[in-house]
Amino acid sequence: MDLAVRHLDFEDFQPGTIDEYAAYFVSREEIIAFAGAFDPQPFHLEDAAARASLFGGLAASGWHTCGIVMRINCDGFLVRSSSLGAPGIAEVKWLKPVRPGDTLRVRRTIVDARPSRSRPQTGIVDFLSEALNQADETVMTQRNVLMFRRRNPPEDGPGAAALRATRSETMEGRPVATKAGPADPAVPPEPEAIKAGAPLTGLPFFEDALVGTRVEIGRHTFARDEILAFARDYDPQPFHVDEDAARRGPFGALAASGWHTAALWMKSYVDWRGRLAAAMAERSEPVPALGPSPGFRDLKWLRPVYVGDTITYTTTLVDKRASTSRPQWGVIFNRNTGINQHGVPVLEFTGAAFLERRGGR
Repeated sequence: MDLAVRHLDFEDFQPGTIDEYAAYFVSREEIIAFAGAFDPQPFHLEDAAARASLFGGLAASGWHTCGIVMRINCDGFLVRSSSLGAPGIAEVKWLKPVRPGDTLRVRRTIVDARPSRSRPQTGIVDFLSEALNQADETVMTQRNVLMFRRRNPPEDGPGAAALRATRSETMEGRPVATKAGPADPAVPPEPEAIKAGAPLTGLPFFEDALVGTRVEIGRHTFARDEILAFARDYDPQPFHVDEDAARRGPFGALAASGWHTAALWMKSYVDWRGRLAAAMAERSEPVPALGPSPGFRDLKWLRPVYVGDTITYTTTLVDKRASTSRPQWGVIFNRNTGINQHGVPVLEFTGAAFLERRGGR
């Protein structure tokens, strides 16, 4: 069988293997459309505002770049694999702006591959994805693990009974519900319940931002059509785009792409800041500018998000540091979460962004 087109299982991912995928043209129209839907900051939407920003010109949202990389990887290998999804992303670094007219490709390195200790039918593959533009500049790096079915899982020994039970459940179309042991990094720990703090009445400059401040920034109810639309564009794995396949898949029903869930956190955050900024402007108060983000880390997709789920998004300021290279700016670090209508966490990650200092402009 042709290795370039065959179905891929865990055994096909060998550590040290490097592959490159696709050439994705990034249009001005797509940059603006994505930003309008998920990251409506002026430097992603308007030329004049972008020229006055740290970007110096119109640039794609970093979440858009993540979506493009996901699409390239889907087209390159994921949609012909036995992927069971990803528990999260260890780290993303946005290194250079993605501009209108750029053409991106992905260089994918298999860092490690190992069988799951608690789910014998599953293997865990550690990937490094580097997004490069047409000038061979690295615009983004991403480190994460993905889970795949094993072609020849153990039939006897520890875990075999759990494997047989899992196969039975899968054939009946129910979601797999095995419990991972503490040594299995494929299943992230469940965080403590998060309580939303009192709403702010204004946006602080860097000097005034208080570590520990926690606020609820918005809610979103996921509709079937929007789940399908996002996934078709950026994450067309069967359990995100095909309801029949999803019922037979690891989630048991159609589920939103994790990137969709995270991008709507960003939309909620920008809209929340916009509401506070508008109120401050009415009071003739100076509004601190929010700059670009260098990336994020420790993103965990803790539970699937299904059609009809309502996710409440929160943000907590956990640290801040002065910028040595840009003295008019500081860097803030936020722990961000999404919790469904049952009070169950579905998303968490730590993000960073530049925040204007007083007198910075």
